[in-house]
Amino acid sequence: MRVRPALGAAASALLVAGLAAAAPAHASLADDLTVHGTGTIATDGTITLSGTYRCETSSDPGLVFVSSSLAQNNVTISIGGTRAVCDGRVHEWTNTGRVTGSVYRPGAATVKAHLMRLNSSSGLPIPQPLASEEARVVLARPAGDGSAVPRTLSREEVRDLRG
Repeated sequence: MRVRPALGAAASALLVAGLAAAAPAHASLADDLTVHGTGTIATDGTITLSGTYRCETSSDPGLVFVSSSLAQNNVTISIGGTRAVCDGRVHEWTNTGRVTGSVYRPGAATVKAHLMRLNSSSGLPIPQPLASEEARVVLARPAGDGSAVPRTLSREEVRDLRG
């Protein structure tokens, strides 16, 4: 009878140790990432997303960058990447990408952004997450894009914005 509790305690200890090992050792409470509530979509398909990030200086080797993806109408595409400066201060990030076709339109969408370090201490670059953010945004035409005429949002877009 005493064997089962001992095995359960050992299994729990291994699980906790495994979870601690899986967490990035360099993650800091100071690592932060935000997504601005609006993005732009030009008539030529150029999409611009932005926000802020903060990361601490680390002894871990490797580049740090902000990646982003845009989701609208069940379509998700990666939009650019920005190299990050990790000095403990807040910085702006802006990712731009061009999407061909009429995949995205002005209106409600979702942005997922990730602050990642590519740690190459083992020889191969291994992505290590520092911070992530998912936010609802509104895509709008940029000023001077030739489509400055305001438009009314559809019922679906209004419902999406309300959540």
